Amino acid sequence: MKAYVCREFGPIESHKVEEIDDPIVGPGQVIVDVKAAGIAFPDVLIVQGLYQFKPPFPFVPGGEIAGIVSSVGEGVSKWKEGDRVIGTTGFAGLAEKSLYYEHQLMPLPKSMDFKTGAVFPLNYGTTFHALKQRANIQPGESLLVLGAAGGIGLTAIHLGKAMGAKVIAAASSEEKLELCKNEGADETILYQKENMDRNTQKAFSETIKEVSNGGVDVIYDIVGGDYAEPSLRAINWKGRYLVIGFTASIPKIPLNLALLKGCQIVGVFWGHFTGVEADLNSKNFEDLFELHAQGKIKPFISEVFSIEETAKAIKLLEDRKVLGKVVVSME
Repeated sequence: MKAYVCREFGPIESHKVEEIDDPIVGPGQVIVDVKAAGIAFPDVLIVQGLYQFKPPFPFVPGGEIAGIVSSVGEGVSKWKEGDRVIGTTGFAGLAEKSLYYEHQLMPLPKSMDFKTGAVFPLNYGTTFHALKQRANIQPGESLLVLGAAGGIGLTAIHLGKAMGAKVIAAASSEEKLELCKNEGADETILYQKENMDRNTQKAFSETIKEVSNGGVDVIYDIVGGDYAEPSLRAINWKGRYLVIGFTASIPKIPLNLALLKGCQIVGVFWGHFTGVEADLNSKNFEDLFELHAQGKIKPFISEVFSIEETAKAIKLLEDRKVLGKVVVSME
């Protein structure tokens, strides 16, 4: 079978699509014929040795998949051959066949095709957990989304609107902001792409306050860097600042701001949540699948690549040239 293989850490282009042996199913495991794999920022990091989790070599990256169960191991009760499934597994997805434990998978809803299913779990799972359990966002509250035009940022727009919030999208180009508007954002803010000085940071904070009529209730931050502190300065009393990720860099935030604002700086670690609160995560996905079936949320896929073009797809994400999500399709 074909797979994009990492044999040692290095630049994205240094890893190749190879012919490797098919996986062999073991007890409690299933083999999935992968039909599509979503590309996410951890894929950029993991092959370069920059991710918090480092699989043993050789490994196949790819943490989001959709496909069909082709073989089940001894003791598997949840799945049978022919079942349509999706999963978030950390790695192993960028291959024509992948091996998983049965608990790593969920049914692919009838309302989704394989490409949609492959980009759905990680981003929507993270965002729904963030807005519901961590922020307890309420109808009528305001939500600022930083890095709003990326795959996970757009899910915050979709779910923020579905949950009744006023959504303010912030991004680094007019093209990205136009996409955010088309995907449901109520207001948009154009920010400087990088290296904001103190004056620019102050102007950014004042713009947030102006657009939100005084301040925002919830901040959804996947960017970090120079954007974090000025955003926090624009948060409302008892606001919730959601720490999702750091695509720019890990910021240093003056904690006196949390005191002055009476706000919460809240970590969102969806991967850990899925393990320690598995039942609640399952309930979240029941709600998410229902929202998708009702047409209230829909992933935005900008490009589809073949498995031979996997490095190109991941590189596109590294270079911050992706709007929404990109997919590697094996169909």
